Amino acid sequence: MTIYDSVKKTKLKFEPLREGKVSLYVCGPTVYDDAHLGHAKSALVFDLLRRVLEAEDYEVLFARNITDIDDKIINKAQELGITTSEIAERYTDAYHRDMAAIGVRAPTLEPKATESIDAMCDMIQKLLDKGHAYSISNGDIYFDTSSDKNYLSLSNRQSSENVSRVEKVGEKRNEADFALWKAVHDEGVAFDSPFGRGRPGWHLECSAMIERYVTSNEGEYAIDIHGGGADLLFPHHENEAAQTRCATNHELAKYWMHNGFVTIAGEKMSKSLGNSFFLKDALKAYDGEVLRFYLLSTHYRGDFNFNEDDLIASKRRLDRLYRLKKRIFGLSTDGIETEFKKNLLEALGDDLNVSRAYALIDELIAQANEALDTNPKDKAYRQILLSSLATVETVLGFGGQDPYEYFQFGLDEETKTKINELIAKRSEAKKAKDFAASDALRDELTALGVSIMDTPAGTVWEIRE
Repeated sequence: MTIYDSVKKTKLKFEPLREGKVSLYVCGPTVYDDAHLGHAKSALVFDLLRRVLEAEDYEVLFARNITDIDDKIINKAQELGITTSEIAERYTDAYHRDMAAIGVRAPTLEPKATESIDAMCDMIQKLLDKGHAYSISNGDIYFDTSSDKNYLSLSNRQSSENVSRVEKVGEKRNEADFALWKAVHDEGVAFDSPFGRGRPGWHLECSAMIERYVTSNEGEYAIDIHGGGADLLFPHHENEAAQTRCATNHELAKYWMHNGFVTIAGEKMSKSLGNSFFLKDALKAYDGEVLRFYLLSTHYRGDFNFNEDDLIASKRRLDRLYRLKKRIFGLSTDGIETEFKKNLLEALGDDLNVSRAYALIDELIAQANEALDTNPKDKAYRQILLSSLATVETVLGFGGQDPYEYFQFGLDEETKTKINELIAKRSEAKKAKDFAASDALRDELTALGVSIMDTPAGTVWEIRE
């Protein structure tokens, strides 16, 4: 398996720190608002990476943090007149719901910032003791960037590029120094610490959590893979790496992976641009698997330009998989190993080459339909096909629904109930050999846009596109 390392800027053979085990840490959300498509893209990329690693028989420890204290959370709480913990809980729950809707599996660990203050204080103390941090007169504590000879080696930036990204404070030793602890002297949201009441700096959070919850504290690196959006490479990941290196004498991660931006109309998705597309709104119009299929359809390192025409075309591509599944639905698989699985993992093992993976799925669908047309009762072939489709579901996270329910997406329960009642009446009419009534009910269903199919297990239906 190869992974493109954002620091070395090349594909590297993946060799874990411990045989058969992988530690993967991904920067999670700051929970002050609903998740947008940018959050979804990043979560999907690393969910896919985790699934591929597990399919390759690695034991994966996957950690994703929750930033539940931040100025944005405080401002939102003040705006709504509720507590920061209520805001954080509301949007953490919303994030979990939205991620589950697109098939993102829950992480192994999900540490929260407010539950890890002591871990952050421990790291600050180590940095103070080693001369990599200092306090100023108001009680704030800063990381001394000049004390780290490897600072900016992660992002390969020049020191002058860092200055504009941090606040200007007269007592700082260097303009590029960043806050580890911000003292709070009023009644604002704060935590008790050995350094007085205050709040931790955002960059400190992940470094401290990785040391506390994930690393084995052995060897040259804390973890195997650190991931996140491309916007986090600098300054967030640069500062994380510096803190960890200086506090622990080991590097934070052996491999760094970053996904590209999600754009709409060619602009980076951003609240400031007013074009943020909330995932919850997309889920009202499209099945979660459709969004997953679409958002994963381009390589993770490239920027993703959201376009609804492309989304609709992507849905039709996924529809073909479900139409194939309908042809063999209800059969069970023995989970046999297939050539398709080998080829799929080989494609995704090449730095998550989804274009090749999707092409393999398209080939599978075309060949399967032809084979089923030729010999629909070939039991051995159907077992191989079922195993191949199960691989798609397990590794890529789509194709796992009841194929008939998949084509019923978007209908409210009242409409579904009405359709099922009409189908039941039609079945009764057929049993009574009242074919005129049966045909009339079929016509009524057709007028509602419903296609029905009589099978040995009963009548199934879907909404025509």
